[in-house]
Amino acid sequence: MPVPDPALLPTLSVIVVNYRGADDTLTCLRALRADLEYPADRLQIVCVDNASGDGSAERIRGVDGVELVEAQANLGFAGGCNLGARHATGSVLAFLNNDARPHPGWAAAAVAVLRAEPTVAAVASKVLDWDGRTIDFADAGLTWFGMGYKRHAGRPAGTLTDDEPRDVLFATGSAMFVRAGVFHALGGFDERFFMFYEDVDLGWRLNLRGWRVRYEPGSVAYHRHHASVSTVDSPDGARELYLLERNALATLYKNFSDRTLAAVLPAALALAVRRATARGEVDPTQLEIVNRPADRGAAEPDTVPIPRTTLAGVLAIDQFVELLPSLAASRKTEQAARVRSDADLVPLMRKAMEPAYPLPRYLAAHDVLTEVFGIEEAFGTRRRILVLTGDAIAERMAGPAIRAWNMADVLSAEHDVRLVTVNPTCEPPDAPFPVLPARRSELRSHVDWADVVVLQGHVLELVPGLKRRDSGTIVVCDMYDPMHLELLEQGRDLARSDSDEQRELDLIGVTRVLTAQLERGDFFLCASERQRHLWLGHLAAIGRLTPALYDNDPTVRSLLAVAPFGLPGKPPQRTASPIKGNLVADTDKVVLWAGGVYSWFDPLTLLHAMDRLIRRRGDVRLVFLGMRHPNPEVPDMDIGVQTRLLAERLGLTGRHVFFNESWVPYAERQNWLLDADCGVTTHYEHVETTFAFRTRVLDYLWAGLPIVTTDGDSFAELVRAEGLGVVVPAEDPAALADALERVLYDEDFAHAARERIAAVRERFTWETVLAPLTAFCRDPRPAADRLPGHEPLVRNKPLRTAEVLRRDVALVKEYLDAGGPGELARRAAGRVRRLARNRLRGRGRPDE
Repeated sequence: MPVPDPALLPTLSVIVVNYRGADDTLTCLRALRADLEYPADRLQIVCVDNASGDGSAERIRGVDGVELVEAQANLGFAGGCNLGARHATGSVLAFLNNDARPHPGWAAAAVAVLRAEPTVAAVASKVLDWDGRTIDFADAGLTWFGMGYKRHAGRPAGTLTDDEPRDVLFATGSAMFVRAGVFHALGGFDERFFMFYEDVDLGWRLNLRGWRVRYEPGSVAYHRHHASVSTVDSPDGARELYLLERNALATLYKNFSDRTLAAVLPAALALAVRRATARGEVDPTQLEIVNRPADRGAAEPDTVPIPRTTLAGVLAIDQFVELLPSLAASRKTEQAARVRSDADLVPLMRKAMEPAYPLPRYLAAHDVLTEVFGIEEAFGTRRRILVLTGDAIAERMAGPAIRAWNMADVLSAEHDVRLVTVNPTCEPPDAPFPVLPARRSELRSHVDWADVVVLQGHVLELVPGLKRRDSGTIVVCDMYDPMHLELLEQGRDLARSDSDEQRELDLIGVTRVLTAQLERGDFFLCASERQRHLWLGHLAAIGRLTPALYDNDPTVRSLLAVAPFGLPGKPPQRTASPIKGNLVADTDKVVLWAGGVYSWFDPLTLLHAMDRLIRRRGDVRLVFLGMRHPNPEVPDMDIGVQTRLLAERLGLTGRHVFFNESWVPYAERQNWLLDADCGVTTHYEHVETTFAFRTRVLDYLWAGLPIVTTDGDSFAELVRAEGLGVVVPAEDPAALADALERVLYDEDFAHAARERIAAVRERFTWETVLAPLTAFCRDPRPAADRLPGHEPLVRNKPLRTAEVLRRDVALVKEYLDAGGPGELARRAAGRVRRLARNRLRGRGRPDE
């Protein structure tokens, strides 16, 4: 890996907290100064003395290059770290225990992770004992009752077979790194914890908000475990036990979802009591009526000895109750901000059902409580996904509704899914998931129910709260329909009824709708590589393709993936014959137009081609599958009228050309397809064609029909490349007639096309094409630029006064040369406005 330019490294602030441990602290600080391989001008060392009162501060003040911050009281580890963070100037904060020392590469390895991975908020160092012989921290675990633990602790160093970088639930506070902006956005460590589990709580909160915590084995520190706490605890460790028990309850209370907490909290409280009595070997039956000392001829004692280790558990519950009012407020904040479910984090908990303490009575209680309260089931809750569409959901469905339906169907295999439409037509067929209509006023409750929202079309405009970039809900935008390009072509039909101004306003409105989705979404789907290029350009134009995102994923497929329209995995099964034997003779050759007739299509050239072909082949017939859109909100387009009139004028209607004036139910379309001999789609050469995805062409693949298509769209490329039929130039009736004749009457050609179609269509089953959506919903996260506290790690160096003056003089000269005093005044006014906006947003800089 190339060594980065030191000037491009972020400023690092290392924070060390001291409380009556000056000897250890001085060793730590001197190691940071002498051994750490990090540019000195990019390194700040902050030491917080927690009101030691033993002369520690005076000794620390004598260490060169260390900024001493003196607390007015003992704030604990959490409070001391937060105080140090408030005095830190770095964009990266590092926390190092005072009884630890860094490996020379400790900081560089961790900062490299933060620079390379924009979705990583914190880096967990590998921590060894002081001599480097045994492991102190190499992975994190969390029990269902809130106790964090260090997996592999105590094992000989070098014995791990899988010591690779990995995501973890939390980093140990003894040696960790975190983005400063994120740390401050989350309020830092919870100071109510004083010490212990404040690192568990922070890591849990980071993960809930969509950030990642990454273990980096190349970032190594060495730790004298518990050298700090031993100076303030009793020999039996009761104070540490008290803090561990109390803070575990506080941690789980803040961070588990309502559903999980309802099962976990009562069981965790009961288990804490059993743990306390088992730890102190207290006789749990001593107050039973049948166990009175008097019945054995002994006096009833006035007091009963309770070990401090037992008392620690009881007092921990008492003080947890004392903290509940303030914890409840924190819980409300965390639950409102979370974007990940408890089930998402179970893998990071490692062994959530681990009982942790090998005490027989305790283990028996653990088994009882986990079974009675259904703890394992509580962690298996399925993710809730809302699919939102504006299209009609009924027996007769158009492309957007079909796509939304199949998204819901595929996702319902793993998640709890609702398909909701805002269209007044909602008469769905039977489904393995709820299909519901919703008025605009009802959408909020559906959105609040969901962990992930998948939406199409204009629906985002109906839920203003969801549009906000600080909304916690994860949003997937299905961009398979470039509505603004459709509107350009459709608007030509409306030009006779709408003014030029109205057409421009409509286009501006639709473009704003699409821009709002691209600004808000966490993940995007489109239907083809051509569309992907279109949306990549749009994303770049609005600033979503940030350097950090690009550096982490140059393909940008983690943000924008291709998911074409799909087709059923099961081959079509005939249940009727609506064309042959009804509309036409059994022996006729049938050309099927399987979809609607819209402005961007060219059915007129097809009719002229049919007029040519029937002079050579009298048994050819053309059937239009549907002339009226199933969504009553979609108006009839003029091209439909033109098609009927031309067919009449050519004498084709009812003899060689047939129109189904309604729309074929989705569950019956296979009968029409199986009655056909080939499928056709023709369109004009324009921008809409370039980026369109002709969804109903896939039905031709499903039914094994050779395809005749106009050149210019992504399907034409597929047909040509795979030999699925014939591609013809736009608006060329002679070539189109020849192509139809070939696929209908050249049996060898048609047979070869069908064989290739059989192989290609397996790539287009719904399960296959929606694989990017399925993968994202298994581990949904906010886009990197929407994570709370996201900001650049390395900022521009502020200009000094002299540099500012030289720059401004050069600009004045440039503006005067370009346009004289008027240009200078215009530029100055624009700069004032920009400064005012930045000040309002809190982004003002002194050298602007």
